[in-house]
Amino acid sequence: MATETGVGGAGAGETLPSVGDKELDGLVRQWMAWDKTEATRGVLKQLVLDKNVDEIRSRLGQRMAFGTAGLRSRMGMGFSQMNDLTILQTAQGFLRYLQKTFPDLQKTGLVIGYDSRHNSQRFAQLTAGIFLHAEVPVFLFSKICPTPYVPYSVLHLGCSAGVMVTASHNPKEDNGYKVYWNNGSQITSPHDKGIASSIDANLEPWPTSWDVSICEQSPLCQDPMDRITKAYYQDIQNYCCHRENNQKTSVKFTYTAMHGVGYQFEVQAFQAFSLPSVIPVEEQIIPDPEFPTVKFPNPEEGKSALDLSMQTAEKHGSSVILANDPDADRLAVAEKQNGSWKVFTGNELGALLGWWAWQCWRQKNPDKDAKDVWMIASTVSSKILRAIAIKESFNFEETLTGFKWMGNKADELMKKGQTVLLAFEEAIGFMYGTNVLDKDGISASVVMAEMTCWLASQNISLTQQLGRIFETYGYHTSENSYYICHDPPTITKMFERMRNWDGKTGQYPSSCGPYKIKHIRDLTAGYDNSKPGNKPVLPTSKASQMITFSFENGCVATLRTSGTEPKIKYYTEMCLPPGTGGSPESVAAELHAMVETMVKELLQPEVNGLIARSG
Repeated sequence: MATETGVGGAGAGETLPSVGDKELDGLVRQWMAWDKTEATRGVLKQLVLDKNVDEIRSRLGQRMAFGTAGLRSRMGMGFSQMNDLTILQTAQGFLRYLQKTFPDLQKTGLVIGYDSRHNSQRFAQLTAGIFLHAEVPVFLFSKICPTPYVPYSVLHLGCSAGVMVTASHNPKEDNGYKVYWNNGSQITSPHDKGIASSIDANLEPWPTSWDVSICEQSPLCQDPMDRITKAYYQDIQNYCCHRENNQKTSVKFTYTAMHGVGYQFEVQAFQAFSLPSVIPVEEQIIPDPEFPTVKFPNPEEGKSALDLSMQTAEKHGSSVILANDPDADRLAVAEKQNGSWKVFTGNELGALLGWWAWQCWRQKNPDKDAKDVWMIASTVSSKILRAIAIKESFNFEETLTGFKWMGNKADELMKKGQTVLLAFEEAIGFMYGTNVLDKDGISASVVMAEMTCWLASQNISLTQQLGRIFETYGYHTSENSYYICHDPPTITKMFERMRNWDGKTGQYPSSCGPYKIKHIRDLTAGYDNSKPGNKPVLPTSKASQMITFSFENGCVATLRTSGTEPKIKYYTEMCLPPGTGGSPESVAAELHAMVETMVKELLQPEVNGLIARSG
């Protein structure tokens, strides 16, 4: 209890000195009463003894926000970070919300998986223990697994929900808590708000919450690894269209797991498609939470993340690199052409996979009308799938950014008897087919490998095929990147400036440099002057910033904040329709000039202290 000179750790027999702030003293008291992990308790004790008030306030004064992406934050002591106590609180709230939502939860249960990051297995076991003590069946993977295994398992096992403990490609200091609903897709509103409220109502650890021994003892805890592995690789064979060609190909593939979970699962995927074994990047195939050979464990960073892959490929005479991020839900691809390596953008890979998905479907259904066939892309991704859909007479749907939207849209379409061939986002995320209603780097990589082998049998490279796609459906060129900003008020000020241009309330810019703006869509403010009543079709949210500018020359540019990282991202694209003259080079040059102007005028990196993307 609080005294004039100290703060007592209830139940711990400890007295800590006051930090001179009643509110913070109360939070310190609360943490010491609830936390049973010596490492994090020790950190707080030292901060109190050092009277580091600012750091205590930063760690205890605010909670991590639970959203549709679940949780993602730095690991460490405090309500604002990922640790044993905040995981317990999250799991308790999630359990209570599921109990209210699913009366049959004690029959259907929960799937829990985890990656190879520090504390991931511990966080998974803490979550499992809380559900098991409530007599809820838990399918807890006994070993690390790729993120796609969890949404796949939710559907295959008929569970009410799933949890994947991962921070994907974030820095090594981070971890995350990704939640799936009973349809195998990530949660959307209002479930995020309901879970968040339930967490707030269940912050104090229950008497049994710290007991993880039940994970070893309870018959309600099952390991689904063998069962799911067998089913998953059986199911992805539905996407294998050229097995005979795969068996005789001479193409050599180099593979990196980026120090994550992917290698053993990639090996099995290649076996399932009768493809030759991949050449592993030996330094990066063993899971290592320190990510020792890369600055960022994110293949989306391009050549800077693929140096070792290129060295390995050169050594073995391999012409194609496949790279998964640490939880194996993303895919990057590079191809050696004329002595140098081309790293494909997510949009270019989306074009290749879209073309391939359509070719494979048409091969299997030569006379069938495609009126029930769909492809999906996020609104910041290339419009190439829309162009293919228009020419080939199937359907295209655009969603908000993120697979929570695309996965749920696919589920909605499937329930209407529709066929979804592909969903993709430019951030190298691909959902090939509907075995997994989330991005899946394992299935995408093996499909990409089969495509590469088939093209090679026709003496066509991936780069050449991409050119053919653009010749047929229009040359789509994009230029995407980001800036880092660790100060949320600065980000808010930047976007508010765009909404109140030249100091005039509610007025957006009419041009950017010499480039005239035709339409503006602001999904934060709920404004779209290309639609009746200026009301956007896509859902709006004040929780994040997102403005799209459509220019008179056909360029579309979107500025948005990231939901999981301190980034301001920009996405731009221009299209040269087939048969309209002009050159791809001139279009790319014009787009680059526009990007430079937009960055200078709208983002103002120097004024706002933004950190440019490295590499």
